[in-house]
Amino acid sequence: MSLDLDAGESGVDANVLAGLCYPVFERLFDADGDFVGDVERKLVEARMPDQVEMYVSLALAVGLSVGGALWALGTAVGYGVFSLGLIDPSTLSLGVPAPTPAVQELLRSLVVPTAVLLSGLVFGSIGFAVGFGGVVAVPYSRASARKREINLLLADSVSFMYALSVGGLNQLEILRAMATAEDTYGEVSREFQSIVNETEYFGTDYRNAIRQQSMETPSDELSQFLSDMLSIVNSGGDMEGFLKDKKEKHLRTSKQEREMTLETLELFGEMYMTLSLFPLLLIIILVIMGMMGEADDRLLYATVYVLIPLVGVGFLVLVSTVKQDDPGDGFLQPDGGSERLRQTSKEGLLHFGLVEAFVGTSGVFDRIRDREGTHKTVEILSAPHLFLRENPPYTLALTVPASLAIVGVAVASGSAPTTFDGWVARPVWSAFVWVYVPVYVVLIPLGFFYEWHQRSRRAVTGKLSDTLRKLSSANDTGQTLLESVRTVSETSTGKLAEEFEVIHAKVNYGMSLRDALVEFNNAYAVPRLARTVKLITEAQEASSQITDVLTTAAQASENQDDIERERKSRTRMQVAIIVMTYVTLLGVMAILQTQFIAVMGDLVSQSDGGGGAGFGGGGGVDPDVLSMLFFHAVTIQAILSGFISGYIRDAELISGVKFAVILMTLALGVWIYVG
Repeated sequence: MSLDLDAGESGVDANVLAGLCYPVFERLFDADGDFVGDVERKLVEARMPDQVEMYVSLALAVGLSVGGALWALGTAVGYGVFSLGLIDPSTLSLGVPAPTPAVQELLRSLVVPTAVLLSGLVFGSIGFAVGFGGVVAVPYSRASARKREINLLLADSVSFMYALSVGGLNQLEILRAMATAEDTYGEVSREFQSIVNETEYFGTDYRNAIRQQSMETPSDELSQFLSDMLSIVNSGGDMEGFLKDKKEKHLRTSKQEREMTLETLELFGEMYMTLSLFPLLLIIILVIMGMMGEADDRLLYATVYVLIPLVGVGFLVLVSTVKQDDPGDGFLQPDGGSERLRQTSKEGLLHFGLVEAFVGTSGVFDRIRDREGTHKTVEILSAPHLFLRENPPYTLALTVPASLAIVGVAVASGSAPTTFDGWVARPVWSAFVWVYVPVYVVLIPLGFFYEWHQRSRRAVTGKLSDTLRKLSSANDTGQTLLESVRTVSETSTGKLAEEFEVIHAKVNYGMSLRDALVEFNNAYAVPRLARTVKLITEAQEASSQITDVLTTAAQASENQDDIERERKSRTRMQVAIIVMTYVTLLGVMAILQTQFIAVMGDLVSQSDGGGGAGFGGGGGVDPDVLSMLFFHAVTIQAILSGFISGYIRDAELISGVKFAVILMTLALGVWIYVG
């Protein structure tokens, strides 16, 4: 038995650790208890092949190791604060009455040992809880992630099975087809793989395999679906009618769940409006206290450079728990396809396609590969914008060195301040050189090519539902699927019609329709397009008359369109709330800068005769330091608000680049005027 957690990198084998702590497990836990049973169920749901006894023993070993290390650290810290004089033992008291001076002295002598002991116990307890709880939480986290993906893909998976049933496949063939569709249906396909493996390799009756999987899947919805399917199988009922009813039910359920997710995001948007204003209120309080000479300037620095980023990052983590991503990478595996399809599916910056399959068999192919590399290089250099459109992250290879070079030149020429006093003297210019210029150089090209990339994908998916309806209508007249593709390409406009024309031409030149569809899908790699193409390619192998299949694909696509429209409408309001909250924060900071700080700073300086204590080193409030801190605060908040807006809108951080650039530009413009 090999534990799934990889401990090899730390130099300690996980099995050895688990074995050492197994006696501790036997003493602390009941092997038939609820806790062990719950962990065992989550291990199964998470597809982790670990024995629950050894896994919990490993968790104990990790917990004891981390707890012991933190206990030693806590004891050392507790001893250090007293031995270094950071805390005077005489200042600590529990208020315990002492009847005599001797007892009082005894209690005082016990203060340090007790404090050191408590410090070690607290640190050790925290370490054990983090170590043990962290390991035990792994199967829960993985099972939850699998459950979420299964629920997201279940509606499309049932539509896929219905399409196969309409195409004439029997029950076992449908199960096998689902098991081999991992590239499209992810975790749902893996659940069916377990059923097929049980029947083919362990001799289990497929009815019992379905029953067993219905009890082991982490998704209640899939469990109910498998239980209902089992009843249809046992009774010999109409599988096609059952799948049709389930398809419609799960399409409705999917839409309802997405609406609930959007409502949760609306709540988060309102929460962010409150949370993001908390640092602003704290800054105002600290400034007022600083003017009165009663605040530590380190608190203001901590608020600007620690609290504001922590609030933003924490909110991003919170939103990630309910994000609306589309599972899958959108690529279809060329299983069963031609050698050409298998090689072209791997084609990329370092893979040259079909010729790679013949390299080494003859010198001519080696020369062709070298020439292909030269051709690809020339192609990229002649049209770099097209290459970067398809690969937006590659812009970083150019922009990051460029931004570093610009900052380096500015430092070398003396244009960029390199001291704290220089930053304070020229807060806007220093932030512009050190922050704004590099961010603009890096993010503007990245955001531009990313939006162009997304626009090219939307050109295909935008008319997908209507095109599928046209394909279904054409196929219903008696045309084959290939003839339907040609008809739609001739009677439609747009990018999808052009792609259909290319597909028809490829088939006429000898490529199979399945390979042509897979190549078309992989060129765009959109998950919803991949599910549609997968459904059509599987069904067309059984028959070219697949009107019902195309209608089903159109319904699934229309359901996705409805969800997308609702998502954009709801998230638009959340983005507006975040942006307006930031604009409010920026306005308040600008008012503080222009109407409050300078005036109050002068008043404090005059009243104290220049000797008041405050921010800036003891000479009253230094407006320049506060101006720099305020500008940095609104800049950090602009970056965080921008990325949060993009993440809420499209479930991708890179989508927030455009918002971040716009808000940063707004902050820069305002501070050029007020700073």
